Amino acid sequence: MGYLTLAGAIAAEVAATTAMKYSAGFSKLWPSLLTALGYVVSFALLAQTLKTVGIGAAYAIWAGVGTASIAVIGLLAFGEALTATKVAGILLIVAGVVVLNLGGAH
Repeated sequence: MGYLTLAGAIAAEVAATTAMKYSAGFSKLWPSLLTALGYVVSFALLAQTLKTVGIGAAYAIWAGVGTASIAVIGLLAFGEALTATKVAGILLIVAGVVVLNLGGAH
């Protein structure tokens, strides 16, 4: 159940960050409200996750998957350029999460 709430926390964080892009520096009401709501939901679900999943693993997954997801959304939805550096960065994030979960975060 902890990983299910973690998935919800990640989804809420990714939605909030995407809404932040649409908020135009918090100058548009509805995307700004969605950003705030998304982060509140994300942190609430992350807090629930920490009842059953170690903090190191949970945070590594939350931050890593969220960061990699936003990078991909930037490429697909906002036309950001795909560079070798971005690919390497995403792969390093994924590798870091895997390494933490294999032995360092428990």
